[in-house]
Amino acid sequence: MGNSLVRMEGAQELIVDKLTKNGFYKTRSEVIRAGVLELAAKHKLFKNAKEIEDELVVKKMRKISEEIRQGKRKVFTEAKVKAKYGLK
Repeated sequence: MGNSLVRMEGAQELIVDKLTKNGFYKTRSEVIRAGVLELAAKHKLFKNAKEIEDELVVKKMRKISEEIRQGKRKVFTEAKVKAKYGLK
C-alpha cells in the first residue's frame, strides 16, 4: 500500500493528540486510520469487513498480475517448485 502525508493543525491536531495521550490509540497514524474506517462506515462505502477484504485481495491480485506481465515476477510450475525444493 502507499504512504500518505497528512498535515494537520488546529482542532484536528488537538483531537489527534488527545486521543493518543489519553491512550485510545498508540500512534497518530492509528487515529487517522480509525477515522478513515469510521468515515467509510458512515458513508456506507462497504457492507461489511468481508467486502473490504475482498476488494483488497482483488487489488493485490491485479498488482501481481501486472508485475508478472511486466517481467518483474517469475511464475513457476508446480513441478519446477517441487524439483527445486526436493519435494515429491
